Amino acid sequence: MKLKLISVVAFLMIFGSCKEPKPIDINTDKLLENIKTLSDDSYQGRAFSRPGNKKAQQFIIDKFTELGIRPAINNNYLQEFSHTFKGKARHEVFPMVKRKPLNDYSNVPDTTAAGANVIAMLKGQTNKDFIITAHFDHLGVRDERIYNGADDNASGTAALFTIAEYFKDKPTQHNLIFAAVDAEEIGSLGAEYFLKNYSNKPNIALNINLDMIAHSDYDPELFASGLYHHPNLRKPLEKIYSEKIMLLFGHDDPENKAQSDWTFSSDHRVFHKEKLPFIYFGVPDHKDYHRHTDTYGTINEEFYIEAVKIIIQAIENFDVKLSK
Repeated sequence: MKLKLISVVAFLMIFGSCKEPKPIDINTDKLLENIKTLSDDSYQGRAFSRPGNKKAQQFIIDKFTELGIRPAINNNYLQEFSHTFKGKARHEVFPMVKRKPLNDYSNVPDTTAAGANVIAMLKGQTNKDFIITAHFDHLGVRDERIYNGADDNASGTAALFTIAEYFKDKPTQHNLIFAAVDAEEIGSLGAEYFLKNYSNKPNIALNINLDMIAHSDYDPELFASGLYHHPNLRKPLEKIYSEKIMLLFGHDDPENKAQSDWTFSSDHRVFHKEKLPFIYFGVPDHKDYHRHTDTYGTINEEFYIEAVKIIIQAIENFDVKLSK
């Protein structure tokens, strides 16, 4: 999902002009309960098209339904799609078991598999949209080990419910589209399908992508990536102040050799390719990234709670800034 961070991180600490953190009231118990559920062994790592992935789809639908957040597309939460895998890509996603592939993969049969996004919305005061994305798929079961993907990306998915609950009774100028997207781990297939078929694409004001926001191995650092491409989005982020997390900018400049570039590292790449503005919230790769040890037990609960509060503040600030 991300290029591994291999050099010293160059960053800008954002302390803003606020002297006190803004109080953000969220149900932290529900937030932690939801990430714990999505990363439970019973979901079998939520691999694309597998039973655990479909179980995650239903869980997400149930959560939006409980909150009273309406479906965003054709009165249906589910946005189903299929993809045909060929050659090497097919073998990587659905490895052949009974025989080995030839060097040119000519003996690998095509395989068509189905996935689905889960899309909900809160109506705003205008026809402009914020698309808040978080992928819910992960790596599944490999070598008899479950890759639970607690940080990657049960964390972003569970945050969607908390953000939706926060804004449910706080109307925004922009429509808030909550897109729990499938198949990020195999090429952002769900995000691509969503954007290709989104009828209000000309009115997308911003993509806010959440991917890995619950695990910080060292200093409590959360990155907001994308300002190199969209410097006009800086001030809303500079207004955020936290005593618990350092909100940093970076990982978006292809010329900066001191740190890896995350511009194409997750589903926000789909929006960037369409020249739509994005801000990506995430953490650097950590010791449990893409390992079976990425479990609920290895996330940082306090960090995660504060990260979600920071993202809520960012949405509020962007809503004001981009409504002018």
